[in-house]
Amino acid sequence: MFEKLFMLVKNNAGMAIIDNPEIPVKYHEAMINEASSSIIEVLKGQLENGKLKDLIKYFQFPGIYNNPLINSAVNKFANKLNNYYGLAPEEALTTAKALIPPVMQEMIQQSKSGQNNDFALGKLLSSLSGNYNITALLSELAVA
Repeated sequence: MFEKLFMLVKNNAGMAIIDNPEIPVKYHEAMINEASSSIIEVLKGQLENGKLKDLIKYFQFPGIYNNPLINSAVNKFANKLNNYYGLAPEEALTTAKALIPPVMQEMIQQSKSGQNNDFALGKLLSSLSGNYNITALLSELAVA
């Protein structure tokens, strides 16, 4: 799942990172990794903080642009760009907003369409939880 997310970020990195004159070529790959890890950290944080239902709702209702999960991932990535790569805060936020929402939108679309089984909700949650079998818990939540 994590490799597929990295590829998804890489495929969407054009304008935000690759074609951005503010970002040196030597940082492209590292920034793509940072974007991927920011998304993973936010999704994992939802699980660790007991917000599984919110995470499931996020995948069920893709009106994501006002979603706190998106904002969290954007801010986490922007902070990394600013702190570790020296991008000015405004540029870091612009870059993060250009990359993270489209990646997460595509991730949701792929999970719903079955286009990429790695982003299927059960498999995604299992990967985020350290390969814990989460199917029973999902069934329980569906009944609740």
